[in-house]
Amino acid sequence: MTVQPPVPARLFYLDWLRVAAFGLLILYHVGMFYVTWDWHVKSDRAGPAIEPLMMLTNPWRLTLLFFVSGAATRFMADRMAPARFAGQRTVRLLVPLLFAMFVIVPPQSYYEVVEKLAYSGSYLDFMARYLAADGSFCRESDCLILPTWNHLWFVAYLLAYSLVLAAGLALLPNASRGVGAWLGRAPAWALLAGPIVYLGLARLVLLPRFEVTHALVDDWYNHAVSFAAFLLGFLIMKEARVTAAFVRLRWPALILFGCAYAGFMAYAGAFPFEGPPPPDWLWGTMRFVYAVEQWGAIVAALGFGALHLNRDSRLLRTLTVAVFPFYIAHQTIIVVAGHHLNALRLPLLAEAALLIGATALGCWLTFEIARRADLLRPLLGLGPRRPAGPPLDPARAAR
Repeated sequence: MTVQPPVPARLFYLDWLRVAAFGLLILYHVGMFYVTWDWHVKSDRAGPAIEPLMMLTNPWRLTLLFFVSGAATRFMADRMAPARFAGQRTVRLLVPLLFAMFVIVPPQSYYEVVEKLAYSGSYLDFMARYLAADGSFCRESDCLILPTWNHLWFVAYLLAYSLVLAAGLALLPNASRGVGAWLGRAPAWALLAGPIVYLGLARLVLLPRFEVTHALVDDWYNHAVSFAAFLLGFLIMKEARVTAAFVRLRWPALILFGCAYAGFMAYAGAFPFEGPPPPDWLWGTMRFVYAVEQWGAIVAALGFGALHLNRDSRLLRTLTVAVFPFYIAHQTIIVVAGHHLNALRLPLLAEAALLIGATALGCWLTFEIARRADLLRPLLGLGPRRPAGPPLDPARAAR
């Protein structure tokens, strides 16, 4: 009988992956200013040049975040009763979500109506309409829903999933450990192939019926992917053999990801969105190719991360705390800075560099201000300040 090594109290590589995934998301939103896809504000020089690079991350970046969030939730939930866990997650997620919806996010909507609808009112005039849930900001049949959470839909979904999970833990306290242990005993190939089949079927069956809305109540395809990733991370990442399996699978998963990306890009080139539709058999096949790209990237990230990133550092501890305020603030900074930089007509590379720099600086200042102000800490996703511990006894330190 093989004895599995104990799972450490913290899997540091998951923290590194979480930080990296949020960093990638911030860069992705900078990219949204420059591509042809619809977004809140746009550069006058938007074009398709970086769209292939953006499409490299589209299938997996948010799914990875939900998976890692589920794993982190498992370590958290194991330390407290379900009711306390639900209360803590509500305070930690709902408070900054509401604050952001009424303070951080509105500038995004304001500049969106300025650019798309030529709105000429002041920001204060707009805020009066924002708070009144004015539904008259429309472009044909596309109306802006106010108030809105915009990019913070991830926080709303994470809160909803956490509360559903807390209810499940209260009703069936031992089920998660049993299911997690059963999944942990699955052969490595099943950890790779099983989610691919599931994700492909969800995309084949649900996506044509339920487009992604980020509105929580009608977003069933998105829930089928995001909640499943969250739950799978919760169930399996405390099983020691799972990490070992991901390490063994890292190269096959990376190769599958690369092949699937190449295939999907060839498909997108042959059948552009505005062109004639592909044959049904090819359309269905590409749903599973997308799933291979999606899960292959995640398994590769987990495998290489476990092998090379499973170490603590002062930088990691800082970034792990900072990443939530960064996430809350980043998109508003991009929208506001992008709108005003666009008016200056700077050289494109200089403008993009300034936009990235302004976003990084704005995120860091948000974090630095928030962590020093007790009133702002809960509003920007930080926990209460930890009291300073007693001085270290030199005699104990020497032992």
